[in-house]
Amino acid sequence: MDYKGLFAKSLAPHLGELSVEKIYRFIEQPKQLSHGDFAFPCFELAKIKRMAPNKIAEDLATKVKETLFEKVEAVGPYVNVFLDKTQVGTNVIHEILKKKSHYGDSNIGNGGNVPIDMSSPNIAKPFSMGHLRSTVIGNSIALLLKKSGYQPIRINHLGDWGTQFGKLMVAYTKWGEEKKVRQNPIEELLKLYIRFHEEAESNPDLDVEGRKWFKKLEDGDEEAESLWKWFREESLKEFNKIYDLMGITFDSYHGEAFYNDKMAEVLELLEEQNLLTESEGAQVVDLSEHDLPPSLIRKSDGATLYTTRDLAAALYRKRNYDFDQSLYVVGNEQGLHFKQLKLVLEKMGYDWAKDLHHISFGMILKDGKKMSTRKGKVVLLEEVLREAIELAKTNMEEKNPGLENKEEAAKAVGVGAVLFHDLKNHRNNDVEFSLEDMLRIEGETGPYVQYTHARGCSLLEKGGFNGFNDTMYLEEDQTYMWPIISELLSFPNAVQRATEQFDPSIIAKCVVDLAQEFNRYYAHVRVLEDETKKQQRLALVQAVVLVLEEGLRLLGMKAPKQM
Repeated sequence: MDYKGLFAKSLAPHLGELSVEKIYRFIEQPKQLSHGDFAFPCFELAKIKRMAPNKIAEDLATKVKETLFEKVEAVGPYVNVFLDKTQVGTNVIHEILKKKSHYGDSNIGNGGNVPIDMSSPNIAKPFSMGHLRSTVIGNSIALLLKKSGYQPIRINHLGDWGTQFGKLMVAYTKWGEEKKVRQNPIEELLKLYIRFHEEAESNPDLDVEGRKWFKKLEDGDEEAESLWKWFREESLKEFNKIYDLMGITFDSYHGEAFYNDKMAEVLELLEEQNLLTESEGAQVVDLSEHDLPPSLIRKSDGATLYTTRDLAAALYRKRNYDFDQSLYVVGNEQGLHFKQLKLVLEKMGYDWAKDLHHISFGMILKDGKKMSTRKGKVVLLEEVLREAIELAKTNMEEKNPGLENKEEAAKAVGVGAVLFHDLKNHRNNDVEFSLEDMLRIEGETGPYVQYTHARGCSLLEKGGFNGFNDTMYLEEDQTYMWPIISELLSFPNAVQRATEQFDPSIIAKCVVDLAQEFNRYYAHVRVLEDETKKQQRLALVQAVVLVLEEGLRLLGMKAPKQM
């Protein structure tokens, strides 16, 4: 049940000036439970009614009546409402135990398609920590959209085209060994790529050769195409090992190369509409009326660019998916590119350009500096994940040596720690990389939330929870229980906000807060000691376990039952 909506409806008859929807938007959740479960601020009404906000609040507080409200009071300019703890607490537990993982589901999206351009590493190069954010933020947004009734389409827009492949082909034909590349594709191809750049510093002819090889690839040369396909296949095999570790799948691997034969149409459309102008031999779309630099469409040598490909991709996705929204989970530094992309599409007459959203994010830092990928200095994501898994396993062997399924649990905790450390931050903030911080069992970490879930599972097993029937009520002291109910109540709203704002950190904060309240409850209440209250208490534990598991799932994480 939506208790915030109930409050809005109970206010509406006394506020003819405002719709229920508007009242709903004004209602806040106080930071402290002592101030009530919901608060309605009267500042806006003061302008309409020409009365002091505190006087309006006092008047409203005497009029609002609802059986599920324990108390309604005016505190300054706010009308604060306190829910009936026994009745509402019981209702919430019943709802969660009935809906299980579907608690918080909605149909806001009404089945609408949402392609998500995410991850998108460059083939023949290592999958670095730099690609972690796009991958895990995109995946979590996809899970949130699905829960809210949309149909997400995960697209791995691979960097699989460009002159760098010509350079790699030169390096491979000069110094490469097939056997070595097959044994360790990414590492060997990176070595060759680095060697090419080192040799090119003293031999500029190599760059010319690289451009020639790429031209051969563009022209459909058999040898060049065969090498390119091989490099791509080997790279994908390596990437998929990492995606498998993180439990992430894709619906499409259409990368840059896929749009090679689709760019001519874009150029024709731009020419037909007289949108192309010449600038220093290149063709651009002028965006000066928006105080932006021109969007470069074709270079002076005739080569197309990212914008040309992204225009082709946007048209292809609209035609194929008829999307409600189209998301690009790409770093902050590409902000100008996506502004230009949307404006060019608008100039082309596509009103759906407004449905394109750049889901930006900050950088991963090491000691306050951007992680370097130049000249082979790269932090590999797979190495970080495997190290996190090993550390998690070591911790488990120390604390719980008899644990069954240790490998599986260590993988869930190690990978989860890396994911949570990223997703608990608002995506636009930079993230400081620290394996030690990620794996802490205390504080705002993935292992802390997972450990709380495992603690709950252990209580349920020891206590022999046998279900919460319709006649049961939560009748005990509310001091430690109600903060948990309050967190459980807020979960569906957190899912909605996280979906609308494309912000998984809202869910991460929600599960941390719930875990903290549950651990406070566990420290003060002997759940299994009082036989008359045991099943009621275990029902609360079961609800916490279900919501923690679902919250972690929405972040792309597993919730082990034992740790």
